[in-house]
Amino acid sequence: MGLEHPAITQIERTGYPYSAKREDWGTDGLGNEILSGDEILEFMEEVYVVEELSSDAREILEQHGAIYKIAK
Repeated sequence: MGLEHPAITQIERTGYPYSAKREDWGTDGLGNEILSGDEILEFMEEVYVVEELSSDAREILEQHGAIYKIAK
């Protein structure tokens, strides 16, 4: 697993190194940072950033009743 500077991860995810409009919302069940406006899947009182999940993981969560939401 390679390490990457958090600013680079932020730029890859949002296109900007920092945006005052996107506030830190918390972390998901896998330790990924959630920013306001991110699409998340909520499952059994846990949330996951959709963008960070594989298509298989999304499908499994959907089949088990996960709900898509937007972090506010």
